Amino acid sequence: MGCCLRQLQLFSTCMAFSLGASVGTWKGAIGNWSMFIWCFCFVLTLLILIVELCGLEGHFPFSWDNFLITCNCYSALLCLSASIIYPIIYIQFFSNSHDWDRTIISTAFSCIAFVAYAMDVTWTRAQPNMITGYMATVPGLLKGLETVVACVIFVFLSNTSLYLHQPALEWCVAVYSICFVLSSVAILLNLGKCDSRPSIPFSVFQVVLTLLSVLLYTTALLLWPLYQFNEELGRQLQRSSDVNCSSRIPTSVCIWDQQLAVVSLTAINLLIYVTDLVFSARLNFNSG
Repeated sequence: MGCCLRQLQLFSTCMAFSLGASVGTWKGAIGNWSMFIWCFCFVLTLLILIVELCGLEGHFPFSWDNFLITCNCYSALLCLSASIIYPIIYIQFFSNSHDWDRTIISTAFSCIAFVAYAMDVTWTRAQPNMITGYMATVPGLLKGLETVVACVIFVFLSNTSLYLHQPALEWCVAVYSICFVLSSVAILLNLGKCDSRPSIPFSVFQVVLTLLSVLLYTTALLLWPLYQFNEELGRQLQRSSDVNCSSRIPTSVCIWDQQLAVVSLTAINLLIYVTDLVFSARLNFNSG
């Protein structure tokens, strides 16, 4: 079952990458992100398949099952992000039916890859005497989602003109970076089984980090739209005010759309952090 799923993962990510490359999606930031995801997942899955076929799982100084679940969970989350943002940006711009069809099919294969990785996680967890890895738990998935959404935000922030020379907006970028690091550290500590080393209970420490991230993201959600959609600061209140949005260049996203995307993703990640905080606090309270 696992081998068949990995073959499906290889095929679907390869097809999504190939079809995306055939219509030139690597020329834009969103296309680069999607192409990177499909290529990364393909290479990672290929390496995992080679290791399993050669029977080398026991030669690594870490739990192979935990590593496998972590890779599959992240691959599923990454393919899910590509399956959402890639069609939103590209399908609406391709007027040529040939390119439009390839974009649709590429998105479909990305969705198939997501389902295949999610099924792999479910199948691995269903094995007898399987110790569930951290990334396959609700807290782990929430932490993974936080980092993936932050990465998508960074893709839109690749256009530095959105925030440079504006302290409030630079603070928002700092918030995204700090919270990304905090979530990544929490994931690494859990995966490395370092959660028992701090002098205070790690569950309490994690709740504090999540609460800090919620407060920081709240400031970003308030400041980003306030300074990005302010006419006094030379910003456009409406999409029609941005002349670049009417150029209909499929490999680029106009400034107004980038601003709106960051606002939307900030709100989504704040909601994920709040869910993480509530879930972690409840677990900590019940265990206490």
